[in-house]
Amino acid sequence: MDTPSFKEDHVSQIPAIQLLVNLGYTYLSPTEALRLRGGKESAVLLEPVLLEQLGRLNEINYKGDRFAFNEQNLASCVRALKDAPLNEGLITANEKIYDLLTLGTTREQRVNGDKKSFSLRFIDWERPERNVFHVTEELSVLRTNGRERYRPDLVLYVNGISFVVIECKRPDGKTPLKAAIEQQLRNQQPGGIMPLYVYNQLTLALATTLASYATVGTEPEFWSTWREGPEDNVKLLNAVNRPLPKAVKDELFGD
Repeated sequence: MDTPSFKEDHVSQIPAIQLLVNLGYTYLSPTEALRLRGGKESAVLLEPVLLEQLGRLNEINYKGDRFAFNEQNLASCVRALKDAPLNEGLITANEKIYDLLTLGTTREQRVNGDKKSFSLRFIDWERPERNVFHVTEELSVLRTNGRERYRPDLVLYVNGISFVVIECKRPDGKTPLKAAIEQQLRNQQPGGIMPLYVYNQLTLALATTLASYATVGTEPEFWSTWREGPEDNVKLLNAVNRPLPKAVKDELFGD
């Protein structure tokens, strides 16, 4: 008879991935995530995904015609995200990225001989189905000291932008959520992996059926308890209990 596994990833992390995949996220192995980061552990954006989505979500409507944004403008939007002012502090930089993600930006482009400014957006807030969602595990990120790495358990990407960081713990410890929250806050400190959190919109601490959440820089006493509404139960139960597709399972357990 097989002994049940009580490893942290088996008890908490893998069920979270299963739920996310069943809710529509695409699983990325750590190897594939690193490839999309240009092979650099200091990079956190999935730039090929981001560039493709910027081109897909944005177009210029001018005098009844539609035009694509040029490559230079799309690349400059990626640079705008990468140039987050971390020298002003993580919370300030995070707020500026929030404004950029929610309000979008503008770029000048010449169309039919006229040079004008046109709006671009990073996220399609009106039609969520047009965005792309990825989840990856054990994302190895080089610390700002340049020598060591931290590996958050799960990172959720929207259009190649790291929106959510999740730390998973076994539920049988004394204070599993407290330990996960402390790990999240450690990661956000100078010398940690602040570049990952500059894009973060939600941080989560999980211990199987227990969960707390907060925004960047929130002190432990102000984290909120996650509660599901009754209208979510059926959809979530179906997603929790649905087996993973074989291709995803093979990739997940390939290591």
